Amino acid sequence: MQNNITHKNIDKENERSRIKNKIVKLLMYAVLIIFGVLNIYPLIWMLFTSFRTNREISRSTFALPTELHFENYVHAWKTANIGEYFINSVIVAVISIIITIFIGAMAAYVLAKFKFKSSGFIYALFIFGMIIPVHALLVPLFIQMRSLGLLNTRWALIMPYIAFGFPITVFILVSFMKAFPDDIEEAAVIDGCGIPRLFLQIILPMTRPAIATVTVLNFLTNWNEFSFALVLISNEKLKTLPIGLVNFVGGYSSDYSQMMAAMVIAVVPTIILYIFLQEYIIKGMTQGAVKD
Repeated sequence: MQNNITHKNIDKENERSRIKNKIVKLLMYAVLIIFGVLNIYPLIWMLFTSFRTNREISRSTFALPTELHFENYVHAWKTANIGEYFINSVIVAVISIIITIFIGAMAAYVLAKFKFKSSGFIYALFIFGMIIPVHALLVPLFIQMRSLGLLNTRWALIMPYIAFGFPITVFILVSFMKAFPDDIEEAAVIDGCGIPRLFLQIILPMTRPAIATVTVLNFLTNWNEFSFALVLISNEKLKTLPIGLVNFVGGYSSDYSQMMAAMVIAVVPTIILYIFLQEYIIKGMTQGAVKD
């Protein structure tokens, strides 16, 4: 009799625990759904607004388009010169990311796997670089680029993008590479593998999830960067996409329909990049979360 009562109490406790877990899961899903809607709604609104006319937007900001005006994209691409700004942004962003990741990966490998006196100090310098505000360096950078004769060149943007991309790149890659077992490197060295070959053929492939993460982070920063492009580039043929978006805003009126079309064009590369790299990004973010 007493055993039956005990079993019933245990069953009740288990049932309460299951109900509690279900409620917690439902609350978590509800919060995540709300958070997802809040994040994706501006993108959906921007997409719908890009197919409307300025008159329709002035009448109702949040109404759905009654007719799809694809000419907004044509005008934004050609008339507002978004095509040239887009190409400039691609060139600057891609070159700076390739150089940042390759040199940053080499620096991270040395700091993660080689022990020497000043390694901690050098790593601290990279971390310190993450807290330096961009706007504090605009004037010194302008003077430096003018002295070097690099104003109104793509290198005027590429070099600062590389410099500001190094800290976060080194920070993420060092943390990732430290988790690599030393046995892999020792086995490769025993087999006659030199340091350059070890880095290129073993370390870099193993670091792909972290590289994907820093690629997206650096691309977002470089693609959307406005301050450097505004101060260091005055040549219309070299301006990047964020500067081009300002052309739609006038002193007395704004062309919202073409601006939204241009913003959709600007968002597409980021979405495509994330779709292709999402698997590696998730691996990079969850690496080390579970230990054997």
